[in-house]
Amino acid sequence: MGKNGGAGERIRYNIITTITYIVGIILLIQLFNLQIIHGAEYRETSNSRLTRESIVKAARGSIKDRTGVDLVNTDTGYSVEIYSTKVDDEGLNTSIQKFVQILESNKDEFVDNLPIKVEPFEFTIESEEEQKSWKKNNNIDENYNAEQVFYYLKNKYKITADDLQVARKIMAVRYEISRNGYSSTRSVTIAKNISDISAVQIREQNASLAGMNVVTEPTVSYKSGNLASHVLGYVGAINKEEYETRKDTYRNDDIIGKSGIQKVFEEYLKGTDGIKQVDMTVDGAITSEYISEEAVAGSDVVLTIDANLQKVAEDALKQNIEDIAAGKYGGKKHNADAGAVVVMNVNTGEVLAMASYPDYNPERYSEEYSADDNSGRYNNRAISSAQPPGSTFKMAVATAALAEGKITPTTKINDTGVYPYGHHPACWYYRSYRTGHGYLNVTQAIKYSCNYFFYEMGYRLGIDKIAEYAQKYGLGKRTGIELEGEASGTLASTAYAESIGYTWYLSDTLSAAIGQSYNNFTPIQMARYVSMLANGGKNIDVSIVKSIINPDGTEVSKEEIDKFVKEKLDTENEVKEDIEISKENLDAIKKGMRGVTSEAGGTAYSTFADFDMDIAGKTGSAQVIMPDGKEEAHGWFVGFAPYDKPEIAVVVLVEKASSGGYTASVAKAIMEEYFGMNAEEVTEDKNAQSGVESVR
Repeated sequence: MGKNGGAGERIRYNIITTITYIVGIILLIQLFNLQIIHGAEYRETSNSRLTRESIVKAARGSIKDRTGVDLVNTDTGYSVEIYSTKVDDEGLNTSIQKFVQILESNKDEFVDNLPIKVEPFEFTIESEEEQKSWKKNNNIDENYNAEQVFYYLKNKYKITADDLQVARKIMAVRYEISRNGYSSTRSVTIAKNISDISAVQIREQNASLAGMNVVTEPTVSYKSGNLASHVLGYVGAINKEEYETRKDTYRNDDIIGKSGIQKVFEEYLKGTDGIKQVDMTVDGAITSEYISEEAVAGSDVVLTIDANLQKVAEDALKQNIEDIAAGKYGGKKHNADAGAVVVMNVNTGEVLAMASYPDYNPERYSEEYSADDNSGRYNNRAISSAQPPGSTFKMAVATAALAEGKITPTTKINDTGVYPYGHHPACWYYRSYRTGHGYLNVTQAIKYSCNYFFYEMGYRLGIDKIAEYAQKYGLGKRTGIELEGEASGTLASTAYAESIGYTWYLSDTLSAAIGQSYNNFTPIQMARYVSMLANGGKNIDVSIVKSIINPDGTEVSKEEIDKFVKEKLDTENEVKEDIEISKENLDAIKKGMRGVTSEAGGTAYSTFADFDMDIAGKTGSAQVIMPDGKEEAHGWFVGFAPYDKPEIAVVVLVEKASSGGYTASVAKAIMEEYFGMNAEEVTEDKNAQSGVESVR
């Protein structure tokens, strides 16, 4: 056994030694083949081909409505990037000219940030200081005029084209390359969102377009045009200031959220870019490309709004403003031209719709924006426009008067027309009919919107007690909604008067008690106020973001979202407590609001007389002095529905509407949509045609 075992080991050893020797010989032959026989060939190939890394842009996350409908998502577009190659200036300029011709033949555009025009020569930078700064940054004599700068750059880039327009186009691309600093491994984007046909032609002619590469790139697409434009916000090219603080995660040609949800949740919506390897000859022709690191899309942000309700709110608001301006209410034309709507779940604080008019198309912002546009179309009036609430403030005053025992639900005040104290203000009814409302309790005073009654409440309470209860409703305080630009507004009080160096008088209290004076609130604050009236005084956290879904399907916790928003916006819900109000007192207020819409004499009865549901409402006409010195009246309608088991609060503001009663139709259209009344009407019509009885 021992001898046989030893012989076997020697045989195995000899076999392994022989195999190792043979492999060594083969490797030496192969090495000789590579280095000696084909060495020059492989060195030539190596020297004529380079591998570059190209960024694969990640798709931004979608923004969806509460039902999952895409409001914003990402489509695929084409961009053109360019790398440095070994071609000389003449070859590069020829390639650029051909590239521009391809784009222009298909009505596409190249990136053009050159601040000079030709024929005539002039700078597009108006400020002389900015011109000097630009020249300094580009090593150009600060005394050069536009023509001298043009020819300086023409010479610098060795552009030989005699046609000034052609020369300028080549110059614009060369300038873009120069200012972004490209290399053989770092590209510069020279065209974005080009058409399919341009992309095909550039790829087909790649060999003659030095260093140019067509890349697929995600483009932000707004699926419903202007819908919810102020909520969604727009995206745009990252600017210098934004880039300086984000160099580690952004490129200087990235897009970034500029307003709305797009801006606030930029960190979630932006994905993580991938990497693509591009093999290219030294002359700039692409030989192959492949993905080495996959891009990861951004997270989806799901909003609380309902797209259908949002559309109804926007359409109804726009139509209402146009109708008021055309004189369809009261037979007289008014200057109505702007407004806002908020629809809120009274129990959760979720915003179901938020409209601001005039609006804009976020996808076309960069093309349509004009610094001379004074319409305010880019301002979200629902959260930023603080206006006097007029008579819609009377429920807050009534809350204070009842809670403080200044009146009971049955206490009656005799409106004689002209209030005898302060500046002797008259009730609106007296100005119209030369008589007062007579004896009214708080329910009737709300229904008829009696100013005299609330002058007396102001006199009995004093301004600071009114302010105390208004603050509990969140008036004059930010809601903490997840949007940038929310205004605090102002709440009339002696403290506020002192802060601006004003001495408070009784007349100011009387004005404040009917929603005038320094009272200025936003529609979103008013929606919270009405929601708290509807839900029995319970504090709610106002929100327009329902959830955030990561690319892997996991959901971001509510705690993380709240913390993120608080740090990003430095804001939170500034209402901390519930309002303690007895059911008896609250019912007295709510019955008055029901009378506004469902009883003859109510200020919105004409709008809701045939409405198939009991609701609560209040109109308000607020006097304002416009910037031109003219006096106008903004119109408000606030309400909730259904009356017995409230689900939603609706707030409508139309600037320069003349009367709050004119705005109630907007709320009616919204309620019809929310409660499916429009669908029922369609069903009834079909059933009537077929002879089938409708069942509700």
